[in-house]
Amino acid sequence: MHKILVDTCVWLDMAKDPEQQALLNVIEELVKRKELTLIVPRVVVQEFERNKEKIIKESSQSLSSVFKRVKNIVDKFGDPKKKKVVLEQLDNVDYKIPSLGESAITSVKRIEKLLKKATIIETTDDIKLKAAQRAIEKKAPFHRQKNSINDALIIEIYSACIQNNSSTGIRFAFVTHNKNDFSLPNGNDKIPHPDLAMYFSKIKSKYYIKLAEAVHRIRPDLVTDIMIEEEWFDEPRSLTEILKAEEEFFDRIWYDRKIVLQARIKEGLEKESPPDIKKGMLASMKRVEAKYGGRAAMRKYYKDDFEWGMLNGKLSALRWVIGEEWDNLDT
Repeated sequence: MHKILVDTCVWLDMAKDPEQQALLNVIEELVKRKELTLIVPRVVVQEFERNKEKIIKESSQSLSSVFKRVKNIVDKFGDPKKKKVVLEQLDNVDYKIPSLGESAITSVKRIEKLLKKATIIETTDDIKLKAAQRAIEKKAPFHRQKNSINDALIIEIYSACIQNNSSTGIRFAFVTHNKNDFSLPNGNDKIPHPDLAMYFSKIKSKYYIKLAEAVHRIRPDLVTDIMIEEEWFDEPRSLTEILKAEEEFFDRIWYDRKIVLQARIKEGLEKESPPDIKKGMLASMKRVEAKYGGRAAMRKYYKDDFEWGMLNGKLSALRWVIGEEWDNLDT
């Protein structure tokens, strides 16, 4: 059995980064298999709850505002021959920014679920006294002249866990990104501060600044398998691809409607359009034919009513993706 205490900053950084979802999958699987138990101090739950909304908000807004400024600068001062391509690429990236916020929301919910499933360790008076004593003696994490009481509570809770009489045969790990407070000053970040060194060893209790390394120690094969599975996930379409497909389905549906209109006029079911409107319509039809390979290619695009329905369904779906209402088939 392995028990890991993950510092709040690690959970928050994981929620920010969409690429960390594969690692989150690994943790969930290990917890499910009961090969990993999370050590969750109450203070970690409270810190995560206090900061989660900020993480979600910053995951999209900060990037979005930067992209708006960059696009304005490129539009004003960019090379006229190249800026169209640059702006198109920026639009593609900007289009994906909302999904970063959605990814953060999903990650936050998954992390909260993991924390709630774990046994929450309350902050006892004894733990508080030990943390306060650290502050008095200016021992890490109080060596930097800052209020680090929550960090002190977390490390004291970890200390209590590894010293518990029932911890025999259990492997422990402490994971933090807060290298300034917990790691060796001006040295190897992977080594704990001398004031905390007594809590760590080569086997029973390990210190990490990367959660992936801590998890890999438990089940390297599982980490590798899940990471490989993540590589098979499809990348979302770019905005350019979506707009191009929407334009094609619009053209094809519009063109077919004009063919039907001509047939209905020929059968006397519709009135002939005024000469100027008819001339414009025929010219537009010629342009669409040239765009997609000629009249024959336009007529071969679908064979029956089912395929015609699919064509309309695709246009409706694409329009919904770019912000329009469902079932908008106007051409």
